[in-house]
Amino acid sequence: MEVNIPEVVEEVRALFECYEQALVAKDVEVLDATFWNSPHTIRYAIHENGYGFDEIHAHRVRRPPGPGIKVGRRRLVITTLGRDIATVNLEFDMRGRDTPGRQSQTWVRFPDIGWKVVSAHVSVTEATPAY
Repeated sequence: MEVNIPEVVEEVRALFECYEQALVAKDVEVLDATFWNSPHTIRYAIHENGYGFDEIHAHRVRRPPGPGIKVGRRRLVITTLGRDIATVNLEFDMRGRDTPGRQSQTWVRFPDIGWKVVSAHVSVTEATPAY
């Protein structure tokens, strides 16, 4: 299996950036189109857990528009495995916090519907204790 085929990495990067723009704009149509419409899709977020597409969609509808918690990026890592599986991991600066947030997504390219997020996670890191 070939890792990080350049054109696949760029394809996933473009989809991820479109998703990020849709978050700020609260473009529910794009947000929904990004995720696999399945009861097996999971999205863990800071304030809720979405088990299945319907729960994830319900949160999107309730969420207010705007930039949310992200105020800057620290590190974005995209890893593709072959041409049909990818992970996207983002460490970001958070509004009102000294410690960063983190986000991960698992993307799968389905033959009939294209790239979709099948699992996602957003969390906050805690301050590292001094030892």
